[in-house]
Amino acid sequence: MKTPLGFRYAATYAGIRKENKDDLALIVSDRPASAAAVFTRNTVQAAPVKVAKRHLRASGGLVRAVLVNAGNANCATRTGEKVALACCRATARLLDTPVEQVVPASTGVIGVELDAELILRALPRLCSRLSEDAFADAARAIMTTDTVPKMAFGEVPLLEGTVHIAGMTKGAGMIHPNLATTLAFVMTDAAIPPTRLRTLLLPAVERSYHRLTVDGDTSTNDTILVLANGASGVRPDPKEQLVFGEVLAWVLEDLAEKIARDGEGARKLISVYVTGARDDDQAARLARAIASSALVKTAIAGCDPNWGRILSAAGNAGVEFDPTKVEIYLQGVCVCRNGVAEPFSEHELKQKLDAQEVIIRFRLRGRGQGRARFWTCDLTEDYVRINGSYRT
Repeated sequence: MKTPLGFRYAATYAGIRKENKDDLALIVSDRPASAAAVFTRNTVQAAPVKVAKRHLRASGGLVRAVLVNAGNANCATRTGEKVALACCRATARLLDTPVEQVVPASTGVIGVELDAELILRALPRLCSRLSEDAFADAARAIMTTDTVPKMAFGEVPLLEGTVHIAGMTKGAGMIHPNLATTLAFVMTDAAIPPTRLRTLLLPAVERSYHRLTVDGDTSTNDTILVLANGASGVRPDPKEQLVFGEVLAWVLEDLAEKIARDGEGARKLISVYVTGARDDDQAARLARAIASSALVKTAIAGCDPNWGRILSAAGNAGVEFDPTKVEIYLQGVCVCRNGVAEPFSEHELKQKLDAQEVIIRFRLRGRGQGRARFWTCDLTEDYVRINGSYRT
């Protein structure tokens, strides 16, 4: 897919990771881009999150560059903000741009001091590699426990011409829907002012990253940032902006699904659909409870059609419903009707649950119109192995 006009990307190895693999990425807009972002709600927030918020306020929502490092979260350290600011200042000097138009982001281990010199020494090399063709390189550089880079693309045909959207994200663990989840950077060459861009981003995040969980943990570094630089020369009118917002949501949904598919230790993507709730909010709460249940996730890992775990998880969602009106389907097979067991072939369903993608449908019979979709993954012994040795 074609990437948006007016953006360049670069990646290099700065020595932050223990292994010799790119750990520093740079995204640059050739002109100041409108920006909108959402950040973690975790009370413990990494230094780059704090600096990014201040820079966005100071610049009036304009961004020229995003500097991202992997391998160290730059969180809960003595020098966190000092390091983030030093790296932003050095980037600003090299790009001849105001420092408040540089946004930092970090991902990796928490509580370990980040050596700014590693990044400062690598920055000239990083800037020299900037290219419109290095999008995938940057996407790979921001990975931590991800097994694959995660990218998504879209285009929006409008009256004045076509605008393009390209997004990259990282995340496989410490993933839970709480405002934003993980790191995501989305670029577009449409001309959209910052305030309007934010109104388009919020519902798109609600449909995508807020419908995602891997392990119930929200990171200290979560950031979703959208940049619109107008390089296409196309300025969507108010109606066209709604069309743009829909495609933006599709791109974010694609990225969110890729995170769930690549969850730490995961072997299966699980999609949870809830219908018949009183409203969409209640449906989302039910879907979140089912998708977040370790018991549900381990049952799917073991191909166990234990629908009672699904019913019990829904009952813990804080949503009032009549259990006698519940229907539950696994891989299209009805396993619960009217809140009690429905006859099914255990052997055949266990075989169906051995697929790489599993669909759970939770339906409330009645007049409710609320519906929601959630993504998660199975919980395997590999998740414990990966996270038991994350620092070492």
